[in-house]
Amino acid sequence: MFHVQRIANLDLPELAPYRTLKLAHEHRERGIFVAEGDKVVHRLLASALEIISVLVPEHRLAEYEPALESRAENILTFSVTEKRVLEELVGFEMFQGVMAVAKIPAPPSLAELLATNPAPRLFVAADGLTSAENVGVLARNCVAFNAQALFVGETSASPFLRRAVRNSMGTVFQLPVLETKSLVATLVELRACGVRCVAAHPHTDKKFLLQASFKTDTCIVFGAEGNGISPAVLAACDEAVAIPMAPTVDSLNVASAAAVFLYEAQRQRSRRD
Repeated sequence: MFHVQRIANLDLPELAPYRTLKLAHEHRERGIFVAEGDKVVHRLLASALEIISVLVPEHRLAEYEPALESRAENILTFSVTEKRVLEELVGFEMFQGVMAVAKIPAPPSLAELLATNPAPRLFVAADGLTSAENVGVLARNCVAFNAQALFVGETSASPFLRRAVRNSMGTVFQLPVLETKSLVATLVELRACGVRCVAAHPHTDKKFLLQASFKTDTCIVFGAEGNGISPAVLAACDEAVAIPMAPTVDSLNVASAAAVFLYEAQRQRSRRD
């Protein structure tokens, strides 16, 4: 269901999330996030997440009506007649002019993730990823390569920041996400439950990717490019594994590294002995 309201006054209280796009802390306090772009909003409308409102150009409203009609909640749908009005509202230039506000889903517990996902489980953890764009692409890689959950450490950006959601292309809506208060404690708990924690760490010559096994319950931990995984998180892992590369390159962007690691994990798990 949906109710269309044409924007006549940019000061409407319901428009507050769109006026404060650069104030991410306010959105976090309210437990909401913003989705931006055609594909992302369409995927949000097809998800199980609770949607509060949608902002769409008036001439494209008919395109979104079937998806809006199919929703159980009553979504406040703002219709914008002119692009300049939308850009005045959000404070920057927009190409597609489509946005939505939804509630951040309740995080699953570790026990729930272990109980609901079949073995061999494949999890991913992020340590020190302060770039929302990188976190978003990491989430996209998780879905692409069948990872069952993403653990986001306390030093990483939230995957529900607007830029993270945009860079995930909406795949984050399909991925269970647990933002931890202590990634070290989470890894310790995972290991106690029989999940092997593997650090994707470029600064090691002890083991390379093809020497590692991902056939049992595994959590692959990724860090920021350059510094890599923090010493405390590295110490909480079972082992460190590196991608072999030319000596003139010491690391890959986390998105590239994650794609390589997760593809190898999927390759190993799909092989028949």
